[in-house]
Amino acid sequence: MIRLFVPHDLSPGAALDLDEGQSRYLAAVMRQAVGDEVAVFNGRDGEWRATLAKVGKKAATLTALSRTRAQAVGPDLDLIVALVKRARLETIVEKAAELGARRVQPVVTERTNADHTRVDRLQAIAVEASEQTGRLDVPQVLEPVKLEKLLAGWDMGRQLLFCDEAGDAAPVLGAVKAGGPWAILIGPEGGFSARERETLRALPYAVPASLGPRILRADTAAISALTLWQAAVGDWA
Repeated sequence: MIRLFVPHDLSPGAALDLDEGQSRYLAAVMRQAVGDEVAVFNGRDGEWRATLAKVGKKAATLTALSRTRAQAVGPDLDLIVALVKRARLETIVEKAAELGARRVQPVVTERTNADHTRVDRLQAIAVEASEQTGRLDVPQVLEPVKLEKLLAGWDMGRQLLFCDEAGDAAPVLGAVKAGGPWAILIGPEGGFSARERETLRALPYAVPASLGPRILRADTAAISALTLWQAAVGDWA
């Protein structure tokens, strides 16, 4: 069944007006007609059956019928990733949504080649990935910040898995031993600077970890780290 993320509150009989993009998708791409059913979720009220009450290429309306799945929340996991080339960053956001990250925080490091990105575009990618993977929420994509500013305001209750390309740390599966709030930090294409590595390794909440003997691109590193963390202490365990 087609799944759509909607901002509306969900309750029996609620009218859900879709935006132009969703309306065009249902009418022109999926060829849906009045009476057809889709699944909807809003990140708060679980997943619901809904039926098309009105459909057109520019406007469509759904009517919520009944809840099919109660709201569930995945692990409290942030992905912090240095800004990289657009295509790779988009892949990282998509896979972060698929792999259960709750938030994606782009950061600017000393070796980052860019200092901005289209957060609205990345958020749309996160929504689409969440719709396709069956999760009941959508990860939030935050505005980029400098790494040093992020660390200055860090919540000490959240552990930081620092993926260190130097390769002299324990593997992720050996470094991560407990659940709770976590964040995974992935560096830029040129790696972290010596100063950044020294700073990160001195943090009491940081857990340095190796992703193996090979140097990985940022998108591969993010996917690998998320997968290993989920297998160790996430909702795969």
